[in-house]
Amino acid sequence: STMRRRKTTDSPRSSTDLGEGKEKLRLKQEVGLISAVSLIAGTMIGSGIFMSPEWVLYYMGSPASSLLIWAACGLLAMFGALSYAELGTVIKESGGEYIYILRIFGSFPAFLFAYTSVILVRPAGLAAVCLSFAEYAVAPFYPGCSSPQVVIKCTAAACILLLTIINCLNVRLATSIMNIFTVAKLLALLVIVVGGLVLLAKGQTQSFQNAFQNTTAGVGAVGVAFYQGLWSYDGWNNLNYVTEELKKPEVTLPRAVMIAIPLVTCLYLLVNVSYLAAMTPSELLSSEAVAVTWGDKVLGSWAWLISLSVALSTFGSSNGTFFSGGRVCYIAAREGHMPDILSMAHVRCLTPSPALLFTSAMSLIMIISGNFTSIVNFFSFIAWLFYGMTISGLLYLKIKKPELPRSYKVPIIIPVIVLIAAVYLVVAPIIDQPQMEILYIVLFILSGIILYFPLVRFKWHPRFLEKLTLHLQLFLEVAPTTSDAI
Repeated sequence: STMRRRKTTDSPRSSTDLGEGKEKLRLKQEVGLISAVSLIAGTMIGSGIFMSPEWVLYYMGSPASSLLIWAACGLLAMFGALSYAELGTVIKESGGEYIYILRIFGSFPAFLFAYTSVILVRPAGLAAVCLSFAEYAVAPFYPGCSSPQVVIKCTAAACILLLTIINCLNVRLATSIMNIFTVAKLLALLVIVVGGLVLLAKGQTQSFQNAFQNTTAGVGAVGVAFYQGLWSYDGWNNLNYVTEELKKPEVTLPRAVMIAIPLVTCLYLLVNVSYLAAMTPSELLSSEAVAVTWGDKVLGSWAWLISLSVALSTFGSSNGTFFSGGRVCYIAAREGHMPDILSMAHVRCLTPSPALLFTSAMSLIMIISGNFTSIVNFFSFIAWLFYGMTISGLLYLKIKKPELPRSYKVPIIIPVIVLIAAVYLVVAPIIDQPQMEILYIVLFILSGIILYFPLVRFKWHPRFLEKLTLHLQLFLEVAPTTSDAI
C-alpha cells in the first residue's frame, strides 16, 4: 500500500543490496560528546547571526534592548534543550518532536506535525538560509546599493538545486562539505569578534551611550524580535533527531547541550557588540547584509573576505539543513504517516533521494513566494507551536508518569518557563499585530485532518497512488530500506 507502517524486515536480496551502503549511511553512528557538541553548534551557527541583528534592533528600537533579546533567546534555547534532553532519555528514539508527540499524544497530532513539518517548516527553513546565502553571495557585485530581488532569488534557487544534486548523489561529499564550511563559519565569527574588541579598545562606544533610548515596549514587537533572534538559535534541538545514534544518550545529550548552547550564546553576543561598535544603529538598520557592511568599515580592502566567509558559512548551513531534512520525512513514512516513496533510498547512491527532491521542490516554492523576514516569522510561529506541544508532553510525563525510568531530570520550573514562552511567542503577535498569513498557516495545519482520516485512520489508498508510487520507484531507481539504513 502507498501508506503503511514500515516493516522492519526486508527480503534477503534487499538486505544484501543495502548492506554495503550501511557504512556510508551511518555517518553519525556512535556520536560521542565532541561530535554531539559540534552537531548542535554547527547547526545553530548558520545564517541568522549575519541576517537577524538588524531586524532584532528594528523591532526593539535600541541597542541595549536588542542585546537583552539575544541573551534571552540563548537562555530560552538552553531551557528548551535541557527539557528535550529529559525527553530524549525517556523516549530513546530518533525523530525529535515527531516521535515525542507520537508516543505521548498519539497518531493524529503526530501526523499534523509531520504534515506541517515536511510541507512547510523544513522547506521554509531551507529557503530562509538559502536566501541569506544569496544576499551575501551577490552583495559584492552591487557595491553601495541594494541587490535586485530577482538576482537574490535566482541565486538562492541555484543553491537549492546544487544542494539537491550533491545530497542525492553522494553522502560522503555532502558531509565533507558540511565539515569544511563549519570551519569557515567559525573563522568568520572570530574575525568579527576580534575586530569588534579592537574597535572598543580604541574607544568606539558611541552606540552604547544612552543605549536604552527609543526602546519599544509593544507586546507584539517584542514577540517578533524574539522570532528573529530565535531563528539564529534554531538547531538547539538537533541532537534529539539522532538520539538512537548517540553514545550513552542519557549522559551525552544533557552534557552536549550545556556546552554548545552557552558557547554559541556568548559568540552571538560578542558579534552583536562588534556590529554596534563598527556601526551606528541607523547604519545597521539600513544595511541589507550586516556582516558585509561591517567588513567594509573595519577591514577596508579585505572586506571581500567577510562576504566570502559568510557565503561559505550559510552555504554550509543550508547543506546541513538539507542533509538532515529527510529524517522526519523518513520516520513519518516508516510509521505510516507519509507515502512510502518518501522513505525509500536510491539503490546505488544509497541516499534518501525522494525525500530530498520533495524538500527541494517545496523550498523553491517558498523562495519564489516570500522573503527572508516573512519566512522566518512564519517558520518561528509554527515551530514554537509544536515546541510548546512537545514541552507540554514532557510536563504530562513528569506529573502523570513519574515512575518512568529517566537518567536525567530537568527541574519542572524549566519546561514551565519554556511552555509560557512558547504560548507568548504564538499568541502575542496574533493579538498585537494580527496578520492574515497566520490564519492561513493555522488553516493549513488543520487541513491535515482531511488527509489523516481517510489515508491514515481508515487506511484508504486510491489505486492511482499505488501506481504512482511504483512508477516513481522505477523512475527514481529507489527501493524500500530499513530504519537502520538511513
